[in-house]
Amino acid sequence: MDMKAIPFGTTDWSEVKPTQHPGEKGFALWRTSQFGDIRVRMVEYSAGYLADHWCLKGHILLCLEGELNTELDDGRQFVLKPGMSYQVADNAEAHRSSTEVGAKLFVVD
Repeated sequence: MDMKAIPFGTTDWSEVKPTQHPGEKGFALWRTSQFGDIRVRMVEYSAGYLADHWCLKGHILLCLEGELNTELDDGRQFVLKPGMSYQVADNAEAHRSSTEVGAKLFVVD
């Protein structure tokens, strides 16, 4: 990640308008800010959410609330609880998210 030409600033995430993204089941609400090539998001998944795609985008992701299940296309599965994070590079390992109880995440990609 090359962070250039980004002056100091603060973000009040409650002021960022959410966009809704349907999953195969449930939905995600994204509050998104863009800083050059870097996208930063506060994401909330509804209870029962299942992604509608396998993602190849790299992320650094921090679970703030709830519980997030992440499945890799090789069958491995991981559970994130509040205070846990994961990181994966672009095109490294296809992954998809789901949650039974809902989750709130902070994502940089």
